[in-house]
Amino acid sequence: MLNPTFSRRLLLLHEIDQHDKASVPELMKSLGWPRRTLQDIIKALPGLGVQIEFVEDGVRHNDGHYRITDWGPINPKWVKAQLTELQQSIQA
Repeated sequence: MLNPTFSRRLLLLHEIDQHDKASVPELMKSLGWPRRTLQDIIKALPGLGVQIEFVEDGVRHNDGHYRITDWGPINPKWVKAQLTELQQSIQA
């Protein structure tokens, strides 16, 4: 069984990768997770060796989206192949 904390991080990475403009409201809608959970996980991603950037879209300071610039040691193909197991591990 996979670690639920690690699984959430991988699921969020996958979800960011699937969106053209992965904003927090968009991620909240697609994952059904609270804003604070998403923000905490995004903040923790560099600890996995993942590089993620915030791209400002509008005139407001926090109006924008996230983009993965480097998956680091994470293989996105493996994550995609394991989606069901990752989702099950956070529901246990």
